[in-house]
Amino acid sequence: MSATHAIHPPGRYLYIGFLFLIAWAPLPFGSNKVWAWSLLEVWSYLLALIWIVSYLCGRVNFTPAFKRARPVIFILLVWLGWICLQIIPLPEIWVAWLSPRAAWVHAMSPAPTGWITLSVDPYATWSGLLKSITYVLIFCLVLLLVNTQRRMQQLAYVLILGGLFQAVYGSLMTLTGIEYGFLIKKEFGQGYATGTFTNRNHLAGYLVMCLAVGIGLMIANLDTNPIYSWRQRLRYLLKLLLSEKFRLRLSLVIMVIALVLTRSRMGNTAFFASLLIAGSVGLLLSRYARRETVILLVSLIIIDIAIVGTWFGFEQVVDRIKETTIETENRANVAEYVVALWSDYRLTGSGLGSFYSVFPHYRQQDVSGYYNYAHNDYLQFASETGIIGLALLGAAVIASLLAALLAQYQRRNPLMRGISFAAIMGIIAILIHSTVDFNLQIPSNAVLFMVLLAMPWLALTLERSNQRRR
Repeated sequence: MSATHAIHPPGRYLYIGFLFLIAWAPLPFGSNKVWAWSLLEVWSYLLALIWIVSYLCGRVNFTPAFKRARPVIFILLVWLGWICLQIIPLPEIWVAWLSPRAAWVHAMSPAPTGWITLSVDPYATWSGLLKSITYVLIFCLVLLLVNTQRRMQQLAYVLILGGLFQAVYGSLMTLTGIEYGFLIKKEFGQGYATGTFTNRNHLAGYLVMCLAVGIGLMIANLDTNPIYSWRQRLRYLLKLLLSEKFRLRLSLVIMVIALVLTRSRMGNTAFFASLLIAGSVGLLLSRYARRETVILLVSLIIIDIAIVGTWFGFEQVVDRIKETTIETENRANVAEYVVALWSDYRLTGSGLGSFYSVFPHYRQQDVSGYYNYAHNDYLQFASETGIIGLALLGAAVIASLLAALLAQYQRRNPLMRGISFAAIMGIIAILIHSTVDFNLQIPSNAVLFMVLLAMPWLALTLERSNQRRR
């Protein structure tokens, strides 16, 4: 079976269906509703099933990127196995040895039995397992279906268009005062850009990841030809105004406007920090990029942010950051009580997805409101899946980051360097934002994060085997 035949239908239709899945995910409240994430799960399962059937029929094959990413895939499969173990009934004495607190909670149930689970809320953990399977399948489908540079560009533009739509929609709703979310009037976050999300911070997290992809494409499209005269400069300027590069740059400006209008403190902070970190790493590691052009691009983006912020209220974000104190934020107290929760389930966790049912037993009167999530992804994963689960997720993220760094150092191809830059920036941004929020608990943002984790493996392998054969 030739490599050319492998990208013919049904592989082509699978790829189109996958792009529609990526475009749809953020629309219905970030897919953070039961019906929305159920649709996301069924959609991804069907795509994976069709690919498996096509593979058995000899119509598609494993890609070099999938084979190169086998260590991460193995880690993610172990993660799924660990979540399964949390909901499999085990002898009570085993659970008492692994998680004494979970055994005690089960002993308090009305009808205790000899076989219990590590999860104190197995139904919630089952739901979390189905979501986790979806995210792992998304990671694998990216590696299997995005098998050419053209498809890589198409995927990147789908993400950028998704971010642009959210930016335009969210900004218009805020600036006009209409304030509609996904087809219904907003109940929360009025006065702030939320797009079709419920929470402005989740729109901010989504936009930052889309901005990372857009900046990566800008770097890939940098013109490295020298300009010697004013005529060449004028010709270059006219060409730029009519080019795809200008439309991409305009899209980035619009997304930055929306990011500022979210008034998300950590969203904006994560954007600045990740841009500086990824830019510094790119300059240090890239052996082929012209440093002057990369520095120019980054400086222009920062100047744009300053100009946009002057017109659209960036100073309000800065004021919110300055006025933030421990006394005015419940999150610090929540974090303290989540640490206490984790100390009771340190090794195995209370069960993926069980936070909302376990946390009320640990919170005190100084924490007001109802908390579905810990507002800190690290603490939530630690408390729900224990040290074991947190270590597995951390290993997968670190491996993909290392792959992105390696691609920055090795690849001469501008697109692959740009994609690896996008992955570094996007991953770092979410890692920063996750210290005070729960973007990775929102299905659409988790899906996009898994796409970013897959991108470095594509950057390492795409077109490389064909070049060697030629």
